[in-house]
This record gives sequence, structure tokens and C-alpha cells, in this order.
Amino acid sequence: MRVEYKLEMNRIESPRFAVEAVEGMGKLFSLATLVLNVLETKESVEIVFHGISQDDPKRRIASFKSIVASCSGTAGVSYSEGNLGTVPGSSSAFQWLKVSRT
Repeated sequence: MRVEYKLEMNRIESPRFAVEAVEGMGKLFSLATLVLNVLETKESVEIVFHGISQDDPKRRIASFKSIVASCSGTAGVSYSEGNLGTVPGSSSAFQWLKVSRT
């Protein structure tokens, strides 16, 4: 099944994105760049990190923060981590991260 829709970023107060742990580091670099660009016009961005192990979200969040911190223009970024959760009936784990301009 395929669903197509039009998403206009200017109509969304707090954009949300998802990244899966197995997608690789390249995806985290792309996500970090996207988030920093979106923060130029939005106050915050929310990201859900998910994977098949409870360690996956924490590891990916730490990597994401490290990538963002390496950018010279990120002095005004703060983070708020949500609780680690699991999907009932599966081994999948997830955690939300809110990235805000300060």
C-alpha cells in the first residue's frame, strides 16, 4: 500500500522525524543536517529513534548529539529526552528526543 501526501513545513509547529538504528551512520549525518536546517526556522524538532534492541535508541541518540555538537553553529541547541519505551509483543525499543533552539 502506498500513501502520498503533501507536507508543508511552514504549517507544522514542531516537525517530527524517525530514524531506525539499522539504517546506518549516513542516515544520522543526513538527519543532523536536516534538523539543524529546520531549527533555522522552527523552535524545536522531535525525533523518535527506534531499533530492535533496548540499547539501540540510546546509542543512536548519543551519536546524533555528537554529530550535532561538531557543527560550529550549534551553541544554541538543547535536548530533552523522552522515556525509553518498548512496543508490546515485540523486541522493538524507541525513545523520543526533542531538539530545541536556545
